[in-house]
This record gives sequence, structure tokens and C-alpha cells, in this order.
Amino acid sequence: MSFEKILIVDDEEHIIELIKYNLEKNEYKVITAYDGKEAYEKAIKEMPDLILLDIMLPILDGIEVCKKIKKDEKTEDIPIIMLTAKGEEMDKVIGLEIGADDYITKPFGVRELIARIKAVLRRSKNIKYQDKNLDNKKIKIDNIIIDIEKHEVTVNNEIKELTLKEFELLAILANNRGKVLSRNYLLDKIWGYEFYGETRTVDVHIRHLRKKLNINNNLIETIRGVGYKIK
Repeated sequence: MSFEKILIVDDEEHIIELIKYNLEKNEYKVITAYDGKEAYEKAIKEMPDLILLDIMLPILDGIEVCKKIKKDEKTEDIPIIMLTAKGEEMDKVIGLEIGADDYITKPFGVRELIARIKAVLRRSKNIKYQDKNLDNKKIKIDNIIIDIEKHEVTVNNEIKELTLKEFELLAILANNRGKVLSRNYLLDKIWGYEFYGETRTVDVHIRHLRKKLNINNNLIETIRGVGYKIK
């Protein structure tokens, strides 16, 4: 039995009712919000296990809601799946960069949505690194120190602000230094994807890591057609 609590946020009542009906059939507890302000307030009050967050919302759009949730210490670890319309490619990328765990494009099939939800929830329950090799408390690479216990990354003694997924991605690459990790492997370990999700997700997070840490392609090396490695 499930009973995880899911917050659905959308300004279209029929979409909320459709998702709510199917989630309750799968034994999820459902709460709803119809605008960005209400979504953030309910996230704080209800502390859901997962949020399905539409991008196009009144008062505060989904991107702003995601930012607020991920910046709040109380809610920053709540996984978020963005609901996007076709053609909102930039919004998808921005959502992933600010900490969303996944996105699904409307119109979507109910079976796909449920599969995505299960994958993200499964990942969030094992958030402290499924990779058994990731046992170093501190990893040092050149001028970068990754502190696993403190969940902190410093570059030249300056703390860098990373999202949870960015930190996990950097840590697993660093702990497997010299090994090429495929995009699908990283998706499975960091996002918990099985058959759904896009490898572009990994590329977006790698690009953001390079920018935030001010490192070039020589440290996190792209292996064309395969994945990434740290030299």
C-alpha cells in the first residue's frame, strides 16, 4: 500500500480531477492547489512526499514556485515533477537547473505519469546515494573539496551553492574518478529513472555544474555518445 502524499498544482480543474482520480486509485493521498501562491503555502503546511507542479500558473508561475520551495530549508528536499506543455523547452531546462527532479509533457498518459512518480519517490527514499562505492566522507579533486557528510562543495575554500541533484551528480562522478559513467547509469542512480526520462537531463546538470564551479570540460570530460567522467 502506498499512502504517500502528493500535491497536485494546476489551474485547470479537469486536469487536477483526472490526476487526482488516478492517484487515489493507486492509493496515494492527494492534496491540490490552483495557483502558485497556494501551492507554496500548502507545500509548507502539508509537507507532501512529492509535488506535481504545472509551469503555467496564476499569481506565481511554476518556475518561481520551484525556486521558493528549493530555497526553503524546510521544503528543499521535496521532489518536484514539472508539468509542461509542448514547446516549453526552455522552461523544462530552467526547471531542471533550479532543482526539479523530472518533467512530463502534456498531454501525458496516466501509466507514464504513475511510473514517473514511483521512480522519483523511490529515489527520494534512498536519497543518500544508492551507489555502494560512494563511501568517502571527503573527496578532493584539484582545488575542489566535496564533503559528503556536510553536503558541501568548496572551490578554493569558497562554498558553492548546488542543488541536491547537482551535488549527487558531482559526488558520484568524483567517487568513480577515471571511470566513464553512462548517461543512463547516472539517470538511474541520481534520478531513479528506469524506462522513462531523457538523457538530456544529465547534460543540463553537467553544464550547470561546470558553470557554478567555474571548471572547464577538461575536468568533467564528455565522452561522446556515452557519458561523462572526471579525470
